Amino acid sequence: MDEYIERVVDLTDPAANHIYNMTVDEARARVLSGRPEAVREIEGSFALLARDGKTVRLARSLDRPLRYFLAKRAAGPALIVADRIDALHAQLKREGLAGQFHPSYTRMVPAHHIVELHLIGCPDPDPTYTRFFTPQRNALPTDLDEIGRHYIGALADEIAKWLRTIPTQEPIGVCFSGGIDSGAVFVTTYHVMRKLGMSPSRLKAFTLNFGDGPDLKQARQFLDQLGLGLFLEPIEADLETLDVAETIRVLEDYKPLDVECASMGLTLCRGIRALYPGWRHLIDGDGGDENLKDYPIQENPELTIRSVVGNTMLYQEGWGVGKIKHSLTYSGGLSRSYTRTYAPAKHFGFLGFSPFTRPNVIEVAEGIPFTALTGMSVEKLYSLKGEIVARGVKAVTGLDMPVFPKRRFQHGAVRVEQLRRRVSNREGDLRKEFLAIYL
Repeated sequence: MDEYIERVVDLTDPAANHIYNMTVDEARARVLSGRPEAVREIEGSFALLARDGKTVRLARSLDRPLRYFLAKRAAGPALIVADRIDALHAQLKREGLAGQFHPSYTRMVPAHHIVELHLIGCPDPDPTYTRFFTPQRNALPTDLDEIGRHYIGALADEIAKWLRTIPTQEPIGVCFSGGIDSGAVFVTTYHVMRKLGMSPSRLKAFTLNFGDGPDLKQARQFLDQLGLGLFLEPIEADLETLDVAETIRVLEDYKPLDVECASMGLTLCRGIRALYPGWRHLIDGDGGDENLKDYPIQENPELTIRSVVGNTMLYQEGWGVGKIKHSLTYSGGLSRSYTRTYAPAKHFGFLGFSPFTRPNVIEVAEGIPFTALTGMSVEKLYSLKGEIVARGVKAVTGLDMPVFPKRRFQHGAVRVEQLRRRVSNREGDLRKEFLAIYL
């Protein structure tokens, strides 16, 4: 093994890590230690590589994609690490190794795990995975008021940590539909800003509008009901500008719902950037549906109420590392699909933040006794989210938050039948579009 000369190329941007309680170097040392309890204590957003000789350890938060490619060289293996597939490909081209590349050969570091690699040549040993975040399930009582207070209390704490890192002159935009998650984020952000003595005049609620989508009406009704209508700013868009090929290039994925969502995200970010060239900070409600298990079970033939309620972080991580259905290329659940939020924001130069993805918030959600509260009833499961969030917002902020029926972001900005004329829901077609970038 000693005759091999390994090479590691870290293309991640250290400045993209937003860690609250330690330096990036200290966080990297914790990843290098391999101790899960040490990595769990890192607060904030991170994608980290740490190396000790031929041993490399990688870890990421849920809101940061982290990918790698292991190439063969005569001298020894070359490990390339980046946040994007196209960055891996470009580096391989620079090193004359592009002939080894295929998108399916890239690997995604799964969220909430330390990935350990040993660069010892050919054949490559399998990586090992050590979970660093293991929330306790069913830790809370069945009192919805108490659950809501804990959940939105954790949300407020994470928003406060984030706000304290932003210069006082910087404006803050909420990606806002008036739904439960973006509504809770807006109201809680408004409350926390006032509590911290920050001027709420820095705040805007950006709502994407293609002319006849239902979200703008909902967003206006939400804010007007709270007497906060002055914060609303519609972002006008033209449906004809949707470009699926562009979305897939930015997203680097082909799942129909994620392509739809990323198309809306790109359009919203493009509109904000056109109006405000210097705007940097955006906050959104991504992860809220995953936390409270609020997806239509009937749309996925693999799911039952038992699998949704009985599997830890199913929607955040998919079926889990080491399972047959876990994708090495893409990870699973929100660990995979968060690129729908991350990639559009980064593409247009925004610093995004999704407080529902923070472990302290997820930990509260996983502590909810879903089985006891639902009795394995799908209808009761769907009604829980609005109850918990509204009660929590009332307890933490004192405001009576309006609750509207669930609607996906992309289906609120534009009517589904119109969206379908611009964005295919055929996964095979979208996959071909993605692979055509490299073939």
